[in-house]
Amino acid sequence: MATKSTGSRNGTKKSATTRSTKSTTPARKSSTQKSNGKNGDMPNSKFHQLFMDELKDIYWAEKHLVKALPKMQKAATSAELVDAFADHLAATKEHVSRVEEIFEMMGTRPVAKKCDAMEGLVAEAQELISEEEESSVLDAGLIIAAQKVEHYEIAAYGSLRTLANRMGHTEAAAILEQTLTEEKETDSLLTQIAESSVNEEAMAE
Repeated sequence: MATKSTGSRNGTKKSATTRSTKSTTPARKSSTQKSNGKNGDMPNSKFHQLFMDELKDIYWAEKHLVKALPKMQKAATSAELVDAFADHLAATKEHVSRVEEIFEMMGTRPVAKKCDAMEGLVAEAQELISEEEESSVLDAGLIIAAQKVEHYEIAAYGSLRTLANRMGHTEAAAILEQTLTEEKETDSLLTQIAESSVNEEAMAE
């Protein structure tokens, strides 16, 4: 997924260069400036509205995750996993603040739009906790549930970053890129915990 997002970003740069080369008349240049408008320049654009809808979606998702992570942390038995959930909770609270900052950049107040995907992923984790006794098997299941969440967030932030870059919202894109990087790091950490100890211990039970 990361490769795809990078490709989209590179494709955006190529497209921007092409338009710049072809903009030989004042009318064409004006059109280019409008399509790449900075923050707040294209509030009526359907493309901009798509960006805002996706931003509302991830805002709801992150706030919902803030409520779910403490339950996952409490259910985990692996010390490494407990620490990973604690760290991710702190990071997620920061991600909420960053999304609110982007809303401010767009000239609007933060608004959450229910994210059915995140609601479903969190519900799966909660069902697992209610059905499994505390064990390494539960830890393995919690890692799977957490990585499903991470993969959704990676897709969401990668897409938002691409849209922001395309519209010229460079500051917002940089913030989204930072969060995207952190989500990928969390996903890698969860894989490391699973492969280094949890999965082996779960198999032995």
